[in-house]
Amino acid sequence: MNIDMKRVIELLNGAEDVLILTHKNPDGDTLGCGVALCRVLRALGKRANVINGDVVPKRYNYLFENLEPQDFEPEYIVAVDVADNKLLGKLDELYGDKVDLCIDHHGTNVGYAKELYLCADDGAAALTLFRIFKEMGVEITPDVATALYTGLSTDTGCFRYSNASSECYRVGAELIDLGADNANINALMFETKPMEYFNLLSETLSGMRTFCDGKVIALKVTNEMFARTGATPDQCDAIAAMSRQVEGALCGITMKEKPQGGFKFSLRTHEPLDAAKICSAFGGGGHMRAAGCDADAGTEEDVLSKMIALIETELK
Repeated sequence: MNIDMKRVIELLNGAEDVLILTHKNPDGDTLGCGVALCRVLRALGKRANVINGDVVPKRYNYLFENLEPQDFEPEYIVAVDVADNKLLGKLDELYGDKVDLCIDHHGTNVGYAKELYLCADDGAAALTLFRIFKEMGVEITPDVATALYTGLSTDTGCFRYSNASSECYRVGAELIDLGADNANINALMFETKPMEYFNLLSETLSGMRTFCDGKVIALKVTNEMFARTGATPDQCDAIAAMSRQVEGALCGITMKEKPQGGFKFSLRTHEPLDAAKICSAFGGGGHMRAAGCDADAGTEEDVLSKMIALIETELK
């Protein structure tokens, strides 16, 4: 059931012993929102924890400083930035059908939670959550501001993507005024990469393929490449962001081989292509300019050919 902000605030004020869920392959928005909500709820005198089914990349460790887990049995479950319970990964079996409230900004949200607050035009779930906090009248401490800024900046590509509305810029500035360490966050998220990443990037770019007269760029990252370079799967996020930077490209595809087999597709698009619409054919989703999906059946060439065919149809 879709609800309004007044109802969200009523639910959060009334909730006790809250478990906050974030999506698999965690990014800055889901983790930033989860941590920010956890800190605010604890400041209101409630017990709250934020969890993820995957190992959280170490570059996000700063978000969890002085946020030790609390011991309690969850009575209320909130998901943040999670469009589909399948995206909970390992947490889906435990909590996928028990989510009381979802706060999200994905237009592809499937409505799995008992109550959903959705702002599909927001550039990040962190923007949605910021408005909620302002309306609640809670204190946005430097730690909360840092968490929200992390979500806002990462989902907008450091305010470079088309989803970075003027409101995103204004809220980003306000979060800096509230204590967000923007310079260090931006350096850590966008400018600092380990050597293993560059080794992986070199191998990936050497295998670049083009389709549709150069309008589509395809990159592939295999398990063998991870093993050779020592890179980790989360480092593919930055590679995916590069895939559409080739002049003339309208769509960048990054295929990441999964440990258990199959591939995870990450799409980055320019107008007129809708990444979420294309990925929905594989059961995935996301945003117009950035989306993802899994392809667990079929050979590498089969699934890539199907993806290219979908893109060709959209281009026509």
